[in-house]
Amino acid sequence: MEWIALIFAGLFEMFGVAMMNQLNIERNWQSFVLLVIGFAGSFLLLSFALKTLPMGTAYAIWTGIGASGGAILGMLFYGESKDWKRVFFIAMVLSAAVGLKLVS
Repeated sequence: MEWIALIFAGLFEMFGVAMMNQLNIERNWQSFVLLVIGFAGSFLLLSFALKTLPMGTAYAIWTGIGASGGAILGMLFYGESKDWKRVFFIAMVLSAAVGLKLVS
């Protein structure tokens, strides 16, 4: 259950980052409220996961999902570069997160 919470924490982190970018593009209260919901949900689920998972592993996976997911969202929805090197390094981050799961 903690691993599921951790994955969802990372997904909420991705959502929060996307809403941060959206708020930068279009300043309105809806984007701000969604940003707060995204990060609040992320921290809440991360704190739940940290009750049983090792902090270093959980934090690395959470940031890996958030950072790589944010980069992927940027490529898909905000016109950021889709250079093969960028995709390769995002895949490395995700592979490292999976590797931490396998050894934990």
